Amino acid sequence: MTRTIIVLISLMLIVPAIRLAAQIPVEVFGGNRKASFDAMFFRYFTDEEGKNSRFLFFSRARSTVDYRITKTENLPTFGFTEAFSYNHPGLKGFAPVAVVQIFNAGVYPKAGVQYFHASKNFTLFTWVVCETLKDPDWDGFLLLRFTPAITEKIHLFTQLESVNTVPSDRDANFNFIQRMRLGLGFKTFQFGAGADFTEAGNEIFVNVFNVGGFLRYEFR
Repeated sequence: MTRTIIVLISLMLIVPAIRLAAQIPVEVFGGNRKASFDAMFFRYFTDEEGKNSRFLFFSRARSTVDYRITKTENLPTFGFTEAFSYNHPGLKGFAPVAVVQIFNAGVYPKAGVQYFHASKNFTLFTWVVCETLKDPDWDGFLLLRFTPAITEKIHLFTQLESVNTVPSDRDANFNFIQRMRLGLGFKTFQFGAGADFTEAGNEIFVNVFNVGGFLRYEFR
């Protein structure tokens, strides 16, 4: 039953995501405690000549299902992140960014500073943003991806992601998430081992270690 729910949620997110852009990488991850679906991409808006403008669009749709799901506990979680940044060449990769995130708990507008650098085999994307609401949380996001060639057709796929939330209210919870992927890539497929580590709480923290494997495909 759990596997069926995971597949249905994945399909619900894949279909609208494919319509958003011509190239979207999607990942399905199965761990010892949870399974997740993730669609994330970067895209510059283009001008009339097809050249990249200074506006960068970041989009992410992510859902997670706990294998211990019941009618009232361990329910599926989802999150959508949409971010726009203005990338002036003089800022050398730094840019002001406006972010809107939609989670199970609500909608959160945020603003801050972003840094983005991408080459053929390396991607660095990071930001520090703050909610524009009362008692705001501070968010730090880091994505590192390195995909060097091993042979003419096979490349290494490595990715490190860090998502950390620090509240301004001293009684609110801290949230720390680290995700790691290590595998191989062939054409538009990537696969391998992965691990997600989460830590949440204030004076007392709850840790969750989710270790398993991933399959990633780039829709073009």
